[in-house]
Amino acid sequence: MSDACGCSSDRPEEDGGAESGPSTLWGVREIRFAAVALIPLVAGHTGSWLGVPDTIVHVLWALALVVAGWTFVPGTLRRLFGSGPFRDRIGVGTLMTIAAVGAVLLGEVAEAALLAVLYTIAEGLEGYSVARTRRGLRALLDLVPARATVLRDGREREVAPEELALGDTLLVRPGERVATDGVVVSGHSALDTSTVTGESIPVEVGPEDEVFAGTVNGTGVLEVAVTAGAEDNSLARVVRIMEVEQARKGTGQRLADRIARPLVPGVMVAAMLIAVLGATLGDPLVWIERALVVLVAASPCALAISVPVTVVSAIGAATRGGALVKGGAALEALGGVRTVALDKTGTLTRNRPAVVEVVPLEGRGRDEVLAVAAALESRSEHPLAAAILAEVGDPVPARDVTAVPGAGLIGRAADGEAVLRLGRPGWIEAGPLAGAVARAQEAGATVVLVEEDGRVIGAVAVRDEPRPEAGRAVAALRAAGHRVAMLTGDNRATALAVAERVGIEAEEVYAELRPEDKARVVSELGGRGPVAMVGDGVNDAPALARADVGIAMGAMGTDVAVETADVALMAEDLRHLPQVLAHARRARVIMWQSLGVSLAIIAVLMPLALFGVLGLAAVVLVHEVAEVVVVANGVRAGRSRAVTEVLDAAGAERQVEAVGAR
Repeated sequence: MSDACGCSSDRPEEDGGAESGPSTLWGVREIRFAAVALIPLVAGHTGSWLGVPDTIVHVLWALALVVAGWTFVPGTLRRLFGSGPFRDRIGVGTLMTIAAVGAVLLGEVAEAALLAVLYTIAEGLEGYSVARTRRGLRALLDLVPARATVLRDGREREVAPEELALGDTLLVRPGERVATDGVVVSGHSALDTSTVTGESIPVEVGPEDEVFAGTVNGTGVLEVAVTAGAEDNSLARVVRIMEVEQARKGTGQRLADRIARPLVPGVMVAAMLIAVLGATLGDPLVWIERALVVLVAASPCALAISVPVTVVSAIGAATRGGALVKGGAALEALGGVRTVALDKTGTLTRNRPAVVEVVPLEGRGRDEVLAVAAALESRSEHPLAAAILAEVGDPVPARDVTAVPGAGLIGRAADGEAVLRLGRPGWIEAGPLAGAVARAQEAGATVVLVEEDGRVIGAVAVRDEPRPEAGRAVAALRAAGHRVAMLTGDNRATALAVAERVGIEAEEVYAELRPEDKARVVSELGGRGPVAMVGDGVNDAPALARADVGIAMGAMGTDVAVETADVALMAEDLRHLPQVLAHARRARVIMWQSLGVSLAIIAVLMPLALFGVLGLAAVVLVHEVAEVVVVANGVRAGRSRAVTEVLDAAGAERQVEAVGAR
């Protein structure tokens, strides 16, 4: 692996391979070599103190230098004399190699060995930190069971997940993991999705519900129709997209590149000038030594590794918390978001309309009104039909039902000749129900009137209700200092009603928008700082693309959401939104802290080395300790305590809500 400035050790892929990396610190090649090199290095210093002959002491130090230098010198020389642009062949390894060789020529073999050992340790720590977070991502694939039970020709067979074909019926027993994505054919159960989506509460599933690879079945037996092979299921897609998108670099990473690339040859030229000019004005050996010390002091390795370590650590933590962040650019942009634009339907609301009120005319009952409405709607495919039918157990379908475009339905009662009508106010006169209809519409509901033989018998109000967590999520966003807006294609009255219920101010509501209008509004909102657009990744694609950060809800199973957005919340829970924004903001702060420390170290050490205040050993020690500090600081971005706390709180709230519902 390598960092931005060529700070690589040309390490072979071992101890787990390129996909997983070393599983322990001792498994890192550089750490093992550094540990071995430390033995003769310490022995040499001990022997020097005890009066052991100098020849033996220098041999021990030389052995330490060879062992430690073997991790980076060969790779540096191959790159230096290889093909490609010259500036790409010069890296921090080049500086370290030159400094080590120069120290040896000056007789400072011990300092050269210390330089090589500390540099090797820092390289090993970097490799381990990056491998650890990448290994966490690849571990998602380990959630798929080694064997799956499939029903073929009426018999149960155990097969490897790779052998599953589209259309196969997967048998998932209690406690087993789902081997791949599919749709429940029969059975009811609760799935533990926490390892995949971050949801702490099991999700109830039944026939026609989607299930995803890696989730754990609860107490029921499920038969699942396979809809994706092992290579194309939700987990594999998440890993594949993450591995591709991790190559993208954020602004901070590009800044590190821009600084490191000219810095390396620039420092080499400066060191050469120091040596030449100093030699003409004073003792050549003194100024050559100072030039070598300047080379080490200006090494930008800490600068180059500061951002990638932070990015990989933070992305790994976000993934474990149920958010798919597609690379460093997305992470850094997410951390700078000031305005959050939320789509209404499917984001703030469930996109599942439900009956919120039934107003029967005097002398009629609620169930009677619903029965007539369901009799007509049972022959309809209108989105409101499902909401009304859900309120009636087993409706008796009406006869001769016909649809009147833009108006409603008309038919005859199944057990008589009564003419039944259901439709919008205006096509059916509301009469005495006019006041109730107006109130329901002001509250954001869609109202249909029910008529029997020319007389209104009642009204049914249907509304796409906000998600239970929407209000808390909006409150959390505003408490964190974010401006929150709502974008919708729905009418303004409905939009304002939903906004009021979730806590969005009326002036931040943008209604009756077409897809291209949403993109325009997002651009306008950008005048006050970076904007994140949150939508379903399909109808909101133009706005997601136009925003500084596009965030899609429910990435599991939604190809368009994953591919269109920069960030995808793998579960349909808005409480993940403030959590991932806070996580990204913290990671961004850590990133810039590391960049600042790296630049400060270079700025302080170079003049101290130039004027001889610090010798080679001191500069090496300070510089490499700083490098370790930068790596450790970046790893902090992978600590997801805040993520866990938010999810635990969300789970506790849902448990309370579930108990209340029962």
